Amino acid sequence: MSSRRGEIELSPDEQRELIESERIVVVSSLGPRGWPHSMPLWYVPRDGEIWIYTYAKSQKIRNLERDPRATLLAETGHEYGELRGVEIEAVAEIHRDLDTVYELALELTARYSGGVSSVDQEAAEALRAQARKRVAVRFEPRRIATWDHRKLGGAH
Repeated sequence: MSSRRGEIELSPDEQRELIESERIVVVSSLGPRGWPHSMPLWYVPRDGEIWIYTYAKSQKIRNLERDPRATLLAETGHEYGELRGVEIEAVAEIHRDLDTVYELALELTARYSGGVSSVDQEAAEALRAQARKRVAVRFEPRRIATWDHRKLGGAH
C-alpha cells in the first residue's frame, strides 16, 4: 500500500492560511527531567513563522534556554475527515530587547482583541511595563509536516 502523505500535505499558501487563522499553538520543549513540556499558547504569525510572548521566568523559557529545540503544533477540525494541521520542528530564538518584546505585545493584543488595530495610551503603557518581565520568542522552522484530511475525499 502506498503512502498517501503526499496527497494530504498542505500547500505553502494553505499552511500560511492555517497559521494565520488559528489562535492556539501548542509549544513542546524539553523539561528538566527530559520529558516533553507542552503548553497551549497565543501567538503572532510573522511571515509564516510563529512568535510567542511569555514570562521570562516561565518553565518553557527555562527549557528553551537549556535546549532551544521545540516542536509546535497548530491544528483544527473536529471529525477525522476535517483534520488539518501543521507540526513544526524549530529552534527558539529568545528576544529580551524591550522594544522587540513590546512590539510583539502590541501585535498579540491587537490579534486577540477582535482586530482592534490600535491600543489606547493607558493600555500601551501597561503593556510596556509588562514587557520588562517578558520575552519574545521567534521559532525558526527546521522541519515541517502538514496534513489536511479533507483531501482524502471521505476515504480513510
